[in-house]
Amino acid sequence: MLLAIAGIILLVVVKVPMWRIDLSAPQYPEGLSMFIYPSHLGGNIDIVNGLNHYIGMKHLRTEDFFEFSILPGIIIGFAILFFLTAFFGKKWMSYILFLLFILFGIIAMVDFWRWEYNYGHNLNPEAPIIVPGMAYQPPLIGFKQLLNFGAYSVPALGGWLFIIVGCLLLFVNFKEWKISKKVNKFDQKHATLIIITIVFIFSSCNTSPTSLLIGKDKCSYCKMPYSDNRFGAELITRKGKIYKFDDIHCIVAFIHDKANETQNAKLYFVNFDDDHNLIPLEKVLLIKSNQLHSPMNGDVAAFNTSVEAKQAIEKYAASIVDWHELVSTTYP
Repeated sequence: MLLAIAGIILLVVVKVPMWRIDLSAPQYPEGLSMFIYPSHLGGNIDIVNGLNHYIGMKHLRTEDFFEFSILPGIIIGFAILFFLTAFFGKKWMSYILFLLFILFGIIAMVDFWRWEYNYGHNLNPEAPIIVPGMAYQPPLIGFKQLLNFGAYSVPALGGWLFIIVGCLLLFVNFKEWKISKKVNKFDQKHATLIIITIVFIFSSCNTSPTSLLIGKDKCSYCKMPYSDNRFGAELITRKGKIYKFDDIHCIVAFIHDKANETQNAKLYFVNFDDDHNLIPLEKVLLIKSNQLHSPMNGDVAAFNTSVEAKQAIEKYAASIVDWHELVSTTYP
């Protein structure tokens, strides 16, 4: 009965929006919304496209996405599989259906991320507004600041219904597995696949680093507005909370003040060179010189390659420093 109900819910999903991206800004107090249906785009698409023109982003058009031509059929196909599994009542069919459903969800989210990345990074170099090093990829899920716009990406009605269907299917499989008198090898493999899938889903939702914006962002430690983002750094906690800093001095002090919260956090440093992209700690090369004149006198700059670092060492009479040694010597 639960599987049959889930199949009916999927038929409803075909007609309602599955995802939404909401934009908020001072000039749009009522907000802008873009809805993603299984078969088309909806909401304030024309206004969003008009804004995208200024930053060089391609126009969003339903016909440019092949996914809209196949997604309704896939959802209806899943509904039919739910009805067949409910009719025959075979446990192995329910197991396979669950794995297929999870696999489809993962592929859909990866495709959605790829779509957002393409539109947020492949910008027109002749756009009226160009911010060096700035990309406009919306968040996969959650909130992200894009210039003066706040972007919220969350499931719409269809997305929540899809999640409910997955929960119903998980519950059915769990109950069938639980009431079995013996757990055979197939059941063990099934449980392992479920755990691996869930871990993968949660690990894939980690927050990504965001650009540091001069005049908009403030240092999370000294609370000073960014005046020079070349010395910036970013810390993302295990729970996905983002902290931004304008100087090596501030991020080191913050880590020592909040040792428990920052344990096993991800660290990123702004590339001092022209692109000003964020570099993960594992790939960064740090140099120190009192000729760098950073905002809080930390005087440490980060580089992505040894060639860039060597040129800066010669230019600023600098020396290479190790991150762990820097933390321990600054705060013994």
